[in-house]
Amino acid sequence: MFEKFFPDETVSSTYEIDFESLYEEGFRGILFDIDNTLVEHGMDANSQAVELFGRLKKIGFECCLISNNKKKRVSSFNQQIGAHMVFDAHKPSRKNYFYAMELMGTDKDNTLFVGDQLFTDIWGAKRSGIRNILVKPISKKEEIQIVIKRVFEKIILSEYRSKKKRKKAGIG
Repeated sequence: MFEKFFPDETVSSTYEIDFESLYEEGFRGILFDIDNTLVEHGMDANSQAVELFGRLKKIGFECCLISNNKKKRVSSFNQQIGAHMVFDAHKPSRKNYFYAMELMGTDKDNTLFVGDQLFTDIWGAKRSGIRNILVKPISKKEEIQIVIKRVFEKIILSEYRSKKKRKKAGIG
């Protein structure tokens, strides 16, 4: 029932992902959510984010920020990053995931998505056929509508972890 929301992979932080290995696997484009995925909600790009995008470009990745935020927020964050960007993305709608891939010149088979929310980021990526990685939110300080969604996310992630344990144990 909840499986449509299950991420393909989970990690603690965007900054712990082994992007070099992903490039070796054949991935060429990465879509990123911004808030609580790359920086705390509403913050500009910090040195860690700037270094990450420099590293990704050096590896050979095309990158795109895909956010439900307004143009001003996404553009402000992107000033130091210089990635492609899609604002007002209406995630989990598939339309702008495909538009982002078009901007990067990639397709669903060589594109990866990184985000912190199940019901927008991960579900939208899954609906678009894109491999996805769920990261833990950077900060607990969030808007009320996200705080409410996090309650439901905990239920789904509990089921996700339980299913993973059963599968690892050979039970199902």
